[in-house]
Amino acid sequence: MPSHYSPMPFSRRTLLTTGAGVGAALALGSTSTARAAGSRPARRTLYVDPAGRGDHTTVQAAVNAASGGGWTLVLAPGTYRETVTVPETSAGLTLIGASGDPRDTVIVYDNAAGTPKPDGSGTYGTSGSATTTVRAAGFAAHAITFANDWLRADHPDYTGTQAVALKVTGDRSAFFRCRFLGHQDTLYADTADLGAFARQYFRDCYVEGDVDFVFGRATAVFERCRFHTLTRSDLAAAPYGFVFAPSTAVANPRGYLVSRSRVTSGAPDAYYKLARPWVPSSDTTARPMLTVRETHLGRGIDAVTPYANMRDAYPWQDQRFAEYRNTGPGAAVTIPPNRPQLTRSQAESATRAAYLTDWAPTGKDR
Repeated sequence: MPSHYSPMPFSRRTLLTTGAGVGAALALGSTSTARAAGSRPARRTLYVDPAGRGDHTTVQAAVNAASGGGWTLVLAPGTYRETVTVPETSAGLTLIGASGDPRDTVIVYDNAAGTPKPDGSGTYGTSGSATTTVRAAGFAAHAITFANDWLRADHPDYTGTQAVALKVTGDRSAFFRCRFLGHQDTLYADTADLGAFARQYFRDCYVEGDVDFVFGRATAVFERCRFHTLTRSDLAAAPYGFVFAPSTAVANPRGYLVSRSRVTSGAPDAYYKLARPWVPSSDTTARPMLTVRETHLGRGIDAVTPYANMRDAYPWQDQRFAEYRNTGPGAAVTIPPNRPQLTRSQAESATRAAYLTDWAPTGKDR
């Protein structure tokens, strides 16, 4: 990933009068919905520009200023090298990349699980390594790249190599045309606690990584997304890694659903597994759930044995893994014990509507 993205010309007036990208429609909508009869509209939009042409130069400063719910932050193209936390009190917050192209607007940092904290109190751990953490309900992001550019090669002495680009625990969180870049543990789709069944939705998104790079215990739906497995110079043999590592709570009837998506690879053929179950020490009763349906699995996926164990005490065969009508060379071998298949009847309940229940996210979701 380039270390710098040249900012495009940006101003509040230009954005709102030229209709640039997805930002204009949503920013105008957020302003107009706040208008009261016969009164001046309440301002619920803030503009962020690292060059100083907006209300704030950092995303975190804008999040802090957007007190209360329902705010929209429009981000000018540029690289925002910072960590960002969206607290529970920022319900309904929306982030928009002003250009409409997620490659132009990048939030990135380089903490890993093994990175020492500046105050000397230990290391960050997996959750603490996240570049962006979203705890608020009703969060939405459009056309933004969330990245963690920490590299193993730069820190060969580290054992904690997890480096999260985004951790999201808020219910009704939606991401449209976003990118998630990292290596190990790129996208952490999780919940606030074991008793919460947070719902999350990803549409037309791109995720890349190597080890368990989509993981967690949320109820998460991925539609029309692309998952890209990276090559590795530090390993000589397969497997290089795993795309999914769900840790669904046993009480949750729905885990990860991947639909009409693609899995591509920059690694040698069959050097990746599609998934392995994560049963964390904090929840040894977890029963991970993953359904991949009508998705193209490229040559990078091991078609003969696409699943593996993370811990032998919790074999993947005892979890809730299933596929339905997948295509591509990574799906070509369908030996029943190695890749369970849904029946047509079972597939009727493996849908976005069934997973998200009474929530129907749209491109303008608040």
